[in-house]
Amino acid sequence: MAEFFGTLERIAADLYPWRWLILAAILVTGAAASYYAYRRGLHLMVWRRRKPAAIIATPLLIVFGFLAWGLGSPLFIDETVEEEFPFAYTAVVPEGMEMEDVEMTMAVVAAMDDEPMMEAMPEMMMEEDDEEEEKAVKLKEGSFRDADSFHRGSGQAIIYRGPDGSHLLRLENLDVTNGPRLHVLLAVHPDPMEVSQIKDNGYHDLGRLKGNIGNQNYHIPDDVNVDAQMSVIIYCKPFSVIFSVAPLL
Repeated sequence: MAEFFGTLERIAADLYPWRWLILAAILVTGAAASYYAYRRGLHLMVWRRRKPAAIIATPLLIVFGFLAWGLGSPLFIDETVEEEFPFAYTAVVPEGMEMEDVEMTMAVVAAMDDEPMMEAMPEMMMEEDDEEEEKAVKLKEGSFRDADSFHRGSGQAIIYRGPDGSHLLRLENLDVTNGPRLHVLLAVHPDPMEVSQIKDNGYHDLGRLKGNIGNQNYHIPDDVNVDAQMSVIIYCKPFSVIFSVAPLL
């Protein structure tokens, strides 16, 4: 089913440059068909059989609405997410705390005044360390490219190793076509053009894309071999469609 919907979306992508002409043709055709049906009295026939007509029409409208929203929403909706470079990568983290705990604490502290912040975090030691080994290290980076004329993407994908040895994927200046249930993938293939190249060579799903525009952070699980990951992919999961790819160097 996913491949079927993916095929429909790829067809829509190929037709994207002609979208206004196609929309005008659909509206004109729909108006002509409605006028013809009205003149023939078909609306009276439908009204007399309104119960079976409703039973048939309702699921068709639901399916059409789903397809229209899934294929059409990227033309109208953008979601911007702006995340700072994680605090855990520029400060000393107390022993026993995980990155998620630190980020949650920072979100709470950010809502406080300066004085309460200092009282609430006596152990966080927010002073920066000048030694190189205490700073995040950039391991790989790449720039996003378009997948086709409709699925477009730009910005940078950067993988960091933090002072504690954990890894982070940061997307900077991201601007990608929006779509339903977009996910961020790390893939072994260096520059996949087809979905089969992703699945056959192996990949890791880092979760749903937080927003199609902005700067965002994604934690890379410890069991992921970062050295083997050669690209970052913005991927539409329900339609199995590649939206954008950033080859990593």
